[in-house]
Amino acid sequence: MISSTPCGVPSTESAAAGPFEGPGAAAPGPAAPRAQRLLYGRRTGPRLRPARKRLLEELLPRLAITLPADGRLEPRTLFPRPVEGVRLEIGFGGGEHLEAQARAHPELGFIGVEPFLAGVARLLAGIAEHGLDNIRILVDDARLLLRALPDRSIRRIDILFPDPWPKARHHKRRIVNPATAAELARILEPGGELRVATDDPGYGRAMLAALLAEPGLAWTAERAADWRTPWPDRPVTRYEAKARAAGRAPLYLRFLARPQPRSGLA
Repeated sequence: MISSTPCGVPSTESAAAGPFEGPGAAAPGPAAPRAQRLLYGRRTGPRLRPARKRLLEELLPRLAITLPADGRLEPRTLFPRPVEGVRLEIGFGGGEHLEAQARAHPELGFIGVEPFLAGVARLLAGIAEHGLDNIRILVDDARLLLRALPDRSIRRIDILFPDPWPKARHHKRRIVNPATAAELARILEPGGELRVATDDPGYGRAMLAALLAEPGLAWTAERAADWRTPWPDRPVTRYEAKARAAGRAPLYLRFLARPQPRSGLA
């Protein structure tokens, strides 16, 4: 469903969103467990230019995802035309990577999650400029979306340079952790891909430990160059460029979803 609700969501808010109706109605199946909505850090930035503000007021309501109060959210139903598969980007920042991928792959649908409204406005500007119809946006806690998505429903997940929250007392805020690793593995199609990048060594080690411990994911690296070499099929985002300019060498971790074990009698 495409939401018509305002985009301003409090930084910390409990319970789930309102009812979910229309073409993206929740598919039959087990109810998605509810979770506490937790959003850390700033939601807004410098004063937006009038054109960007209008995009938030007029275009975002047509592209924003409303999560179901119960049941699952079928991602392919979010788009106005059939798509061959759906990709998810968590924390898209200014939207450079998400926009480029959506332009390069019009046959796919893309879901982007980003609570920072200035970044959302930048992406909306690109969507409007290029007339993209294959991007939908969640301005909320990504964990709520992960819980709402059905098993094996996402072709690829990108989590590129998320906030490392370097202080030990803030590590619980990190988006890649053992709990989310299990959810990421659950929603990926068999053979689906997870790409994670960071320029923070401590967070990189924690990411790798959490993802290696998840039995549903298989690390593709065979040599050091595999996690030191950027993936060629994407633009360099401002965050990656900033890290390299500061002399930090990012880690590029790529995992594939293992096939689910067969259940029942052969």
